[in-house]
Amino acid sequence: MIELGRLRALSAVATYGTVLAAADVLHCTPSAVSQHITKLEEETGTNLFEKDGRKLRLTDAGRLLAEHAGLVLAAVERAEAALEAHHTTVTGRVTIASFATGCRALLPHALKWLAKEHPQLEMGLVEFNPRESLDLLARGEVDLALVDEWPTVPFAFPPGVELAELGLDHADLVVPAHHPLAQRKRPVKLAQVAGERWVSSTPGTNCYDWLTRALPGVQPAFLVGEFETQLTLVATGLGIAAIPRLARISVPSTVVILPIDPMPARRVSVVWRSASQERPAILAAVAALRKAWEKRVTAA
Repeated sequence: MIELGRLRALSAVATYGTVLAAADVLHCTPSAVSQHITKLEEETGTNLFEKDGRKLRLTDAGRLLAEHAGLVLAAVERAEAALEAHHTTVTGRVTIASFATGCRALLPHALKWLAKEHPQLEMGLVEFNPRESLDLLARGEVDLALVDEWPTVPFAFPPGVELAELGLDHADLVVPAHHPLAQRKRPVKLAQVAGERWVSSTPGTNCYDWLTRALPGVQPAFLVGEFETQLTLVATGLGIAAIPRLARISVPSTVVILPIDPMPARRVSVVWRSASQERPAILAAVAALRKAWEKRVTAA
C-alpha cells in the first residue's frame, strides 16, 4: 500500500520542481523527501522523475501517479474536514493569505472575534497579492485567501475552490484641498483628470492595472504600495489618486474626496479549497470575515 507521506512528497516535488523546495513546503529534511521518492519508485517499479537541468521533471508514469495522488490527498482532506465537523469545539489551525488592505482593514477585526469566540483555534496570517494567495491556496500552503478583483482586470480562480463574495469596495477620487475640483458638487469623470499628476499603486498590482486600463496612456508620477502613503502625497499637493474606501482608514484633513462617474468598484472575496469546506474552522473564519466586512462598511 502506498503511504500518504510518499504521495505528499511526490506531489510537492512535482509542484515545486526540486527536493529542496518540496522539503521546505513539507517542513521536513530534503533527505526525507528523497527517501519517500526512492521508496515510491521501488514500490511502483518505475522511474517517477527525470532530471531537467537543476530541476526534476515527471516521467509519464510519474505524471499519472501525481494526478491520482492529487485526488487521494483531496479525498483525505475532505475526510478530515468531515470528521472535524462532528466536533462541537472549533479547533485546529487556519492560515489566511490576504492582500494588504484586507490585512489592515478587515483581518484585525476578524482575528479578534475568532480569538474571543474560538480560543482553541490557532490563526495565522500572511500578506500576498491575490494571485500569489490563490497559488498558495491551491498548493495547500494556506487555508483561506482574501482577494480583491477589479471587473476590468479579472483573473482565473484555480479549480477545486469555493468562494464567498464579501462585497464591493468602491473607489473615489482624492485631491488636495486647494485643487480646482475640490469644491465640485458633481461626480468626476476620470477622463476629466487624465492629464493630472497621478499617485498610484505599484505596477503589477490590481489597482495599478485597473487605473492604467481606465485611463489608457496614463503614467503615474508616484508609484507607492501603501494607500496611506498615497494619501499623504496627495495631502501635500503632489498629485491626485483613486483610492478604494476600504483603504481609507484615516484621511488627512487637507484632502477632498470626490465620487467618480461611473463609480469604480473592486470585488472582495474569501476563497477556500472545496475539499475543506466542511471544516468548522473554515466556516468560523469565513463568518468572522463577513462580520469584519459588515463592521467596516457600517463604520464607513
